Amino acid sequence: MASKAEEVAKGGLDAAQRMKEEEELGLRRLRGWQRWVVPAIALVWSLFQLSLASWLLMDSTYIRAFHLAFAFSIVFLSYPTLRRTVRIPGLRWLGDKHRIPAMDFALAAGAIASAVYIAYDYEGISTRIGIPNATDLVFGVLLVVFLLEAARRVIGPALPVIAGFFTLYAFFGPYMPDVIAFKGVSVPRYVSQISMSTEGIYGIPLDVSATIVFLFVLFGSMLEKAGAGKFFIDLAMSLLGQYKGGPAKAAVMSSGLTGLVSGSSIANVVTTGTFTIPLMKKVGYPPKKAAAIEVAASTDGQIMPPIMGAAAFIIAEYVNVPYLEVCKAAAIPAFASYATLFYLTHIEASKLGLKGLPKADLPRFFSTLVNGLHYIIPLIVLLYELIVPRHSPDLAAFRAVMVLMVVMLLQHPVRARLRGQPVGPGFRQGALEILNGLVAGARNMVSVAVATAAAGIIVGVVTMGLGGLITEVIDVLSNGNIYLMLGITAFASLMIGMGLPTTATYIVMASLTAPAIVQIAEWQGFFVPLIAAHLFCFYFGILADDTPPVGLAAYAAAAIAKSPPIPTGIQGFLYDIRTAILPFMFILNHDLILWGITSWTQAGLIFVMTCIGAFAFASATQGWLITWNRWYEVPILLLVTLILLRPDFSAEVVGVPHEQRYWMYGVGLAVLGVVYLLQKPRASRTAVEATT
Repeated sequence: MASKAEEVAKGGLDAAQRMKEEEELGLRRLRGWQRWVVPAIALVWSLFQLSLASWLLMDSTYIRAFHLAFAFSIVFLSYPTLRRTVRIPGLRWLGDKHRIPAMDFALAAGAIASAVYIAYDYEGISTRIGIPNATDLVFGVLLVVFLLEAARRVIGPALPVIAGFFTLYAFFGPYMPDVIAFKGVSVPRYVSQISMSTEGIYGIPLDVSATIVFLFVLFGSMLEKAGAGKFFIDLAMSLLGQYKGGPAKAAVMSSGLTGLVSGSSIANVVTTGTFTIPLMKKVGYPPKKAAAIEVAASTDGQIMPPIMGAAAFIIAEYVNVPYLEVCKAAAIPAFASYATLFYLTHIEASKLGLKGLPKADLPRFFSTLVNGLHYIIPLIVLLYELIVPRHSPDLAAFRAVMVLMVVMLLQHPVRARLRGQPVGPGFRQGALEILNGLVAGARNMVSVAVATAAAGIIVGVVTMGLGGLITEVIDVLSNGNIYLMLGITAFASLMIGMGLPTTATYIVMASLTAPAIVQIAEWQGFFVPLIAAHLFCFYFGILADDTPPVGLAAYAAAAIAKSPPIPTGIQGFLYDIRTAILPFMFILNHDLILWGITSWTQAGLIFVMTCIGAFAFASATQGWLITWNRWYEVPILLLVTLILLRPDFSAEVVGVPHEQRYWMYGVGLAVLGVVYLLQKPRASRTAVEATT
């Protein structure tokens, strides 16, 4: 009979799993023949996307239309109109979670028709740009309505409300106060721009979703179905579990590895937190801190190159740079953020006097690595394709998926053969896992596809003439101060990101504020690379995943840890402050994104000093270096942070030429050494007291 503690833990895991399913896999639990409808559509969608990456040639507009149509079909068949149960006679179908009502079949058909209309009459629409006929207007308006309803069902009300606000603003702009007045648009122009062109719903974000992001999400889903998630966790535990606070360090490592191929903070929490949170609690971490560490690690998985959720590819398209340039720019901030989180877990373990797990309780490293080496092969193929021959991301992902399918098909027969068992059941199990991976990949893509399409409404309205106005409004609000402008942008990203997926938050904020950051900085005589502005918006969109009161990743982790959700979110955000300062720094110090830097030696120096500077900031905010800080040591640690993260500013203050700015690193290390020497005697006394 299970103990009460085991029952509580299982209840928490079930709650977190439900949150993941509600976010990604729909809400209906269908019965009878209907339970096969959505998986069949999802399977066809995955095969269609794999065909596009290999042999099927199709115009990009057609690809976007069919991609959206597949997403529509799954949304209206998987998600009920209302999440709560409706008991009013005649309206129970609105909340039906066990069958697909006839009305939702009709809505799915109408949504599909509105999505593929642009492909059906592509030549005619091309000749009527700006002057749509009555049929164009009907299907264009229906597309917007169906898209907003699909976004409401999948994501919640935030994105439809924002898109609706921008739509109303487009029409009522002439009647607004002078400071925000806009010339306005007509219905034909709105429909032409938003529904019938590639500058609205069918714009760059949906194109990237259809051609690149799908394959990477599919790769991550299939890797999870293959069992790679448990391998990553076991490998991390075998390496780090025995050290001080080992399970927390393993949580950071495994979440980082999972985050390489996962675009969802909640999925990452549920995948890795299921194992790591109970182990962290076992060695002595309080439930709140155990959950918060997992939240911080899982949230930051989306900033890890080479995939970065879905945003890396959209950033590359928006900024018009090669994909590898985005990875290069994101590398130092991402790895420094994770290194600092390792350091934070060590600080917390030191504060609490924790130790690691006994070596006997941990997986053996060598056997774990050997047993899971086949999971690394597809990752190596993916990285090789991206870095060495520099193939396009979609081709690289396609080839990695093909290799992964071979691995999934053979892993169970090979194990059966080694055990002297029949190989036939192993082949069947592998084939079933491949099918499940194909279905899961498509279902996981629904929220991304809908979010990118719905964000296209906002992008389309902005490109109709709002861009310059937004820049002026932000300039007025910030009074021309770049620091205040960055603060406003960060705050807006956090607020909008509370109700939106990361990708949608990034698209919205990048469309509104990235050009404004570059323009306003230029007005002040300060250069900001466009990619830095886009990464700034992206980072704060990610941080919204653990920002109270809505941070869903914090709710999922709190459910597993049985800790209060709001305090867990606050603690996770306090851990993520280390990540929040990095965007401000790389906007002002372009060395952090390796702008114009080609030397590996120089890049390595910047990375090491960035890590140490971030460590100093973590020590200042967490109150501990090698023992508890005294009040006067905190500003010294913040000074170290400033010197190491902004050597250019520090050099300018003391009159050192810009070309010799790296000499300031030595000054920062010396100041850090002073704090260390101040704390060393206290740390020694504390250690003696602890042993007596």
